[in-house]
Amino acid sequence: MDPLVRYAEDGGTATVTLDSPRNRNALSRRLVAELREALTTALGDDGVRVIVLTGTGTVFCAGADLKEQSAGEPPPDVPGLVGLIWDSPKPVVARLNGPARAGGLGLVTACDLAVAPDTATFAFTEVRLGVVPAMIAVTCLRRMDPRAAAEYFLTGEVFDARRAQEIGLINRAVPADELDAAVAHYTGMLLRGAPEALAIAKRLPREVPALTVEEGFARMAELSAERFGSEEAKEGIAAFLEKRDPRWLP
Repeated sequence: MDPLVRYAEDGGTATVTLDSPRNRNALSRRLVAELREALTTALGDDGVRVIVLTGTGTVFCAGADLKEQSAGEPPPDVPGLVGLIWDSPKPVVARLNGPARAGGLGLVTACDLAVAPDTATFAFTEVRLGVVPAMIAVTCLRRMDPRAAAEYFLTGEVFDARRAQEIGLINRAVPADELDAAVAHYTGMLLRGAPEALAIAKRLPREVPALTVEEGFARMAELSAERFGSEEAKEGIAAFLEKRDPRWLP
């Protein structure tokens, strides 16, 4: 049986590819299980510094596998999968090869960065099927403009990549022939960051806004002092002063 998820590693970057084009990379139980396995492999490999999530075919991810759902099969562990990406200490970049719908947008918003071709389209189609974007709302509502989220959750309307960028769903919409260059731009910059520093830095936009100003300054002063005293900082500053690359570069 051919795998539904493919894995490759090169130069510190692991590329995890959804490879089920026959059903538009829908989140079947097997695809979700294989995707979780591939991500776990990347997270457990010290040689992997950055993860790229992409797909084959013309669609990035169509959301839930409706045939499985209508057959009454147990649902896949989408919350666990999205949580694994969200909590990853290694940066995850979504390279959308095409449109994303419904649950597929949970994958997109769980990633730290997302790049899509400007021809891609997006939609939260759940209400048109009598369901709601419940599980993916956990990550989507932490990325998107609230007014826009309400609009698209309620209407199920299809919108384009430029609008997706405007409302915070993705970082960049680029011409299709510039997609790989845009992803390489991000991965190249991420590889220059220190591993521990990246893991901490990705938490700041999520955690700091929940603090009061007083708590924020107190905690961040403590964190800043801790990081300046870290081994990574010593190496990074030394590399800067000596005009060389830090040792953590692949």
